[in-house]
Amino acid sequence: MPTKTLVLPGRSRSRVSDMDFKDRSPPPDSIFPYRGDGQVLTMPARSAGDTNIPLTPAPLAAHAAKHKVERDRIQPLMRSLQWASGEGPQGAWGMIDRIKVWMVNEGGKRMFFGVFVLLHIIVLLFGLFNYQLKDNLTNARATFGVTYPIARSAALTLHVDIIFILFPVCRNFISMLRRTPLNQIIPFDKNITFHKAVAWSICFFTFVHIAAHMVNFARFGMATNTGFKGFLLANFATGPGLTGWFMTVFLVIMVWYAMEKRRRAHFERFWYTHHLFIPFFILWQLHGMFCMIQPDRPPYCSWTTIGVFWKYWLAGGVVWVSERILREVRSRHVTYISKVIQHPSMVVELQIKKERTKTQAGQYIFINCPEVSHFQWHPFTLTSAPEEDYISVHIRVVGDFTKALATAVGCDFDRKEKSEKGSGDGTRVIGTAQNPPLNRVLPRIMIDGPFGSASEDYLNFEVALLVGGGIGVTPFASILKSIWYRMNNLSREKRTRLSKVYFVWVIRDFGMAEWFHSLLHAIEEQDTEGRIEINIYLTTKMKEDDMNNIIVQEVGAERDAITSLRAPTHYGRPNWDRVFQGIVDKHPDTDAGVFFCGPPPIGKDLHIMSNKYTTPNGTRFFYGKENF
Repeated sequence: MPTKTLVLPGRSRSRVSDMDFKDRSPPPDSIFPYRGDGQVLTMPARSAGDTNIPLTPAPLAAHAAKHKVERDRIQPLMRSLQWASGEGPQGAWGMIDRIKVWMVNEGGKRMFFGVFVLLHIIVLLFGLFNYQLKDNLTNARATFGVTYPIARSAALTLHVDIIFILFPVCRNFISMLRRTPLNQIIPFDKNITFHKAVAWSICFFTFVHIAAHMVNFARFGMATNTGFKGFLLANFATGPGLTGWFMTVFLVIMVWYAMEKRRRAHFERFWYTHHLFIPFFILWQLHGMFCMIQPDRPPYCSWTTIGVFWKYWLAGGVVWVSERILREVRSRHVTYISKVIQHPSMVVELQIKKERTKTQAGQYIFINCPEVSHFQWHPFTLTSAPEEDYISVHIRVVGDFTKALATAVGCDFDRKEKSEKGSGDGTRVIGTAQNPPLNRVLPRIMIDGPFGSASEDYLNFEVALLVGGGIGVTPFASILKSIWYRMNNLSREKRTRLSKVYFVWVIRDFGMAEWFHSLLHAIEEQDTEGRIEINIYLTTKMKEDDMNNIIVQEVGAERDAITSLRAPTHYGRPNWDRVFQGIVDKHPDTDAGVFFCGPPPIGKDLHIMSNKYTTPNGTRFFYGKENF
């Protein structure tokens, strides 16, 4: 019998997710055989004379059309890939190539930290030799032994740490330096990490200093025949001993509440206790003015002698005080909330207008609301683009400050959640400057900033991979808006080398994506050249009824059932090997910027992948993470 051949879409091994139907077998009521492996199927012709008649039965044609629609909705990066091996770039690299790869993400900051450690070693060794060999400290060494030069050397190293401790938190100073060639050498985006490293160095050498002096005080008691009483008197009845213990208590309190978990759980406690550094510094200045241990010959020191602490503190202290004065000046600029919008998933949007403020996409600001607290300043990433006439932030209401701020501007998430159960209510405007919430005046607000961040560098690359986790998507809202304005020729900014953007958003629930929908819809509609690829990953555990509803709506649909975007929602966590390998295949010999804001586990994976898929003479991935 004559046969007619027909090729059907095959079963791909690169299924995007469990909800991707492009490799699903035809319905069971199909009247034609189907192998599912992309091979040619043979079908009997109706008669010997009609072999040229195309045989496309209605069920098969409809099924093929659905497959095509669903397949076309998959973003090119995802559609073009087979499962990645996870082995990274292959090839035997020499030492020079390995150094090149290491320098992309690790070299600069490792070398900078290495210089920092080397400086400490040099200062410590210099102090040990100086105080061990100095000819006018013979009596001190005879009385206290080797622990005397150890205590003094640790103190000298602590003074060097004071030079660096304040610079990393001077954000205007850091933002200014980021725009200089020094940004290629010094990892300014790791300013908070460096601040923590200096703080831990202070803790370590404080312990060494105290331990050595405890031995010195015990030997002092033996040398003066006062025994344990002399030990206690040296600790608590002398200027150096008393100020030293108060400083230790302040340091322990600051470090205790600065621990990551405690800081995130109780930011207010961290904020207030961290300001103990002011009396800590004052006591440090007094600590060295008592001259408890005198040199062997003149010039002798006395309590009227000014200590040396201020000399080490001066540079960083002047910059820090200048920044605080600048904050006070900025806070006096005319600033007001122009609109308050309450979004699902406990997110509130504040649109703010402030005179004499120029922003860049990817920056962040500090906000203070006197109605909530006169002293607390909290960082929030800008979600508005530079082309807009206002600045906006999206705030996840999770802590004491954010809850109090949401209440102050008129949000009531408890009532909204109850109404949503019956009405399906979504985003709503709470109030504007002209029409504030009922029986409420929008509170006064003060802003410090904006400040530069890692995401601000996205225009320096040909390809950008923007990854947000949950509310961590906020810096990329500003970036995507700015790109949208550029697409519509509404931006006055100069052209850049950026040619492709991959946007990945990992969320836990449906509602979290709602406030971002309008922007993503606008970008999809205007992006006729395919310069932006959107990929949303939903990681929540879904109910069976929800899955069935999505399956029914997804089959043959041109838009996603959850987001209403052409780009489909992926279910589960991203396969980062696949994503990075796809960028390597599509953009060989290209510098790609990887920018992340969100939970640390995702950031750790992205950091590893950026190093894993960077090649010495091919695609290079530069990793950057938001740090507040």
